[in-house]
Amino acid sequence: MPWRPAVLKRVLAAGILVGALATGSWWYGGVQADAGPTHATVPVQRGSVERSVTAVGKIEPLQFVDVGTQVSGQLRKIHVKPGDTVAAGDLLAEIDPTVYVTRVESDRANLLGLEAQLAERRALLKLAQQQLQRQSDLLKANATSRELFDSSATEVEVAKARIAALEAEIAKARSTLAANEANLGYTRVTAPMAGTVMSLTARQGQTLNANQQAPIILQIADLETMTIRAQVSEADVGKLRIGMDAYFTTLGEAERRWTGTLRQILPTPEVVNEVVFFNALFEVENRDRRLMPQMSAQVFFVLDRAVDALVVPVGALKGRRGPGGRQTVEVLAGGAVETRTVVVGVQDRVSAQIVSGLEDGELVVVGRGPGGRPGGPPRS
Repeated sequence: MPWRPAVLKRVLAAGILVGALATGSWWYGGVQADAGPTHATVPVQRGSVERSVTAVGKIEPLQFVDVGTQVSGQLRKIHVKPGDTVAAGDLLAEIDPTVYVTRVESDRANLLGLEAQLAERRALLKLAQQQLQRQSDLLKANATSRELFDSSATEVEVAKARIAALEAEIAKARSTLAANEANLGYTRVTAPMAGTVMSLTARQGQTLNANQQAPIILQIADLETMTIRAQVSEADVGKLRIGMDAYFTTLGEAERRWTGTLRQILPTPEVVNEVVFFNALFEVENRDRRLMPQMSAQVFFVLDRAVDALVVPVGALKGRRGPGGRQTVEVLAGGAVETRTVVVGVQDRVSAQIVSGLEDGELVVVGRGPGGRPGGPPRS
C-alpha cells in the first residue's frame, strides 16, 4: 500500500529526532569522559585538636571511713539512714550501756575506798613520825633504849611503804576507771568526719561482738570531692606525667566534662584477663553531687592540645611526616590542584593542626571519584 504524505512526514520526523538524541548522548558522554575525576574537598577551618590517652575508670570518694564500735553489746538505737548528711561529732548509734555503767560505778566506789585507806595510812604515818621524834628526844637524854628508837623508826618506814602501795593501787584504780568511762563513752557512736551516710551494715537490736574484730556499723563518705581511678594500659602509662590535665565523661552525661590534674600513678599493677593496667588517680569537685560512687567514667589524659588552630582532616595529609613536622597536602585553587608543603602540629586520629602553609578557607583535597567537574562544592 503506498505511503500517504502525512504518514511519511511523521516517520521522517521521528527518525531525525532519534538521530539527534543519539548524537547528543555520544557528545555528552565524550565530554564527561574528558572532564576527569571529581575532587572531594573540605575547607581549612579553625578548631581544636587534642592528642590524649584514653582509659576507663571508676569514681569513688576521696575521703571515706568505715564507722565501727570498740565495745560489745546490743545495738539499741540507730539515728541515721543511708543518704543522711552528718557533721563531725553527730550521734550515729547507741549501744546498750548497762554493763559499762555498772563497771564505772564499781570502779568509782573502789577508788573511794582506796582513797579512804590512803587517808588512814597518812594519819598513821603522822603518828609514827611523832613517836619517832619523842624517841629521838628521849634517846638524847638517855631516857629510852636504842631498841625502842629503832622500832619507832621502822614504824615510820613501814607506814611510808604502805602509803606508796596504796597510791599505786589508787593509780591503777583510776586507770581502770578511765578505761571503763571511755568504754561507756564508746556506747555512743559518733561521726568521725563530716559527710554522707553511704550504707548501714548493722541493724537495730543486733548484738555486736568487738572482742575479736571491731564490727562495722556504717560507712560515711565525703562526696564533695571525688577521686577518679583510671585503668591505664602498660602501653600508655609511660606517656603520663604527674600534673598533666585530665578530664572524663559519664554514661549519663556524655556531653559534660569534669576536669582535674593527674595526682598519682599507683606502682602496683592490676592484671585483667592477662592485660596489665596501672591505676592513675585525680580528683574533681562534686559540689552539685552529680557524681556518685562506682560510676563508670571515660577518661582522657591530655598529652598535647591546640586551640583555635587551623585544622584539616588527617585524610588530607599525603605521605609521611618529615623533619620539623613537614608534610604535603593537595590544594584546589582556580580549578587546578597543586601540591603544597605544610607544617603539621598536634594530630589526632581525625584532625591535624596546620602550623603554616595554608590559609583559613582554602580547599584541600581529601579524595577523588569518577565523573563531574573539578572543584565541586566543599564537603565538610
